[in-house]
Amino acid sequence: MPATAAAALVSIRPQRKDKQDFEGRFVRRLLRNIALALFIVLVAGPIATVLLYRFIPPPVTPLMVIRAIEGRGLDHRWRGIHKVAPALPRALIAAEDARFCEHHGFDFDALQKAYENNEAGKKIRGGSTISQQTAKNVFLWPGRSYVRKGLEAWFTVLIETLWGKQRIMEVYMNSIEFGSGIYGAQAASQRYFGVDADKLTPAQASRLAAILPSPLKWNAVKPGRYVAKRSQKIGKASGAVRRDGLADCVTD
Repeated sequence: MPATAAAALVSIRPQRKDKQDFEGRFVRRLLRNIALALFIVLVAGPIATVLLYRFIPPPVTPLMVIRAIEGRGLDHRWRGIHKVAPALPRALIAAEDARFCEHHGFDFDALQKAYENNEAGKKIRGGSTISQQTAKNVFLWPGRSYVRKGLEAWFTVLIETLWGKQRIMEVYMNSIEFGSGIYGAQAASQRYFGVDADKLTPAQASRLAAILPSPLKWNAVKPGRYVAKRSQKIGKASGAVRRDGLADCVTD
């Protein structure tokens, strides 16, 4: 091989090696940045947000923003749990999640029962706990997808770990939709019954809990036959909740 050709080959090889090294460093740096971004978005960010909301009230939820953009208004007045009549958390537990004080965010018995009922063609009812509902109401956008369900489970674990039951119930009662533009116990109490949340009677609390599956369709003041019947059932169940101490984790 001529000397000039050999010299050219030698000079090309280091250039190729330098290019390969640069590409390798670029790919590794890119992967590290992606991993860091995912860690911040999926781990550090949610933990920081949940910790923040342990001490301060969530100002708004994604659903509140969406409804406001739709022109439904926004009536949301934060009320601490000790300024809400105990009848309301009892009614909510009776209606939505009888094992709220016992489970750790997920009620697998309720999920199994819901699945069996749905498979049998009976009335479809979800098995979501109050903890799961709080997680999706406060932190997630409305909709259905596997990604959203995964995030819902993650946030449920976080609030169960970092908040505790009383805080979960407090945030839940202040974030749920009770009607068009009506969010939380205080706004609902004022709009429907003209009283503060700490003055709610057991019958009024049962009425509020009864409309939760379809708050834009049902009305707590002028209930139809189904809502009236559901309110009565919740009222009776609330008595059992009180008798059996099923709400002691939030009312004591």
